[in-house]
Amino acid sequence: MWSYEKRLQYPVNIKEPNAKIAQVIMSQYGGPDGELGASMRYISQRYSMPYSEVAAILTDIGTEELAHLEMVSTIVHQLTKNLSMEEIEKSGFANYYVDHTIGIWPMAAGGIPFNSCEFQSKGDAITDLFEDMAADGAIL
Repeated sequence: MWSYEKRLQYPVNIKEPNAKIAQVIMSQYGGPDGELGASMRYISQRYSMPYSEVAAILTDIGTEELAHLEMVSTIVHQLTKNLSMEEIEKSGFANYYVDHTIGIWPMAAGGIPFNSCEFQSKGDAITDLFEDMAADGAIL
């Protein structure tokens, strides 16, 4: 278990709603390179790491990715709260709004919902670490 401080490390205070920006940022929540996949990637891979130090690092990284998920969802929520129906229709946010209103739901900017195929956990330390570096954009 983790100790959880019930506050964002970097407070989010968006004043004006903007559905178009929210749709793009939502991809960082549940898109193919989003925080949900990143957190699941590291936390899932930690169990098959042969070295406890590496498993601990993966746990730390996965936990940090969950914190990113919280920040991104806060941004999306603030960008979509208090939208008028005119803004929803004009921005192209209507399809999302029909199913989720202003709820935060993991999907890519193109409307594709998150699924567990977005990350890999093979059980081989080298394969998994290469997956992690590729997902984070590290030069291999």
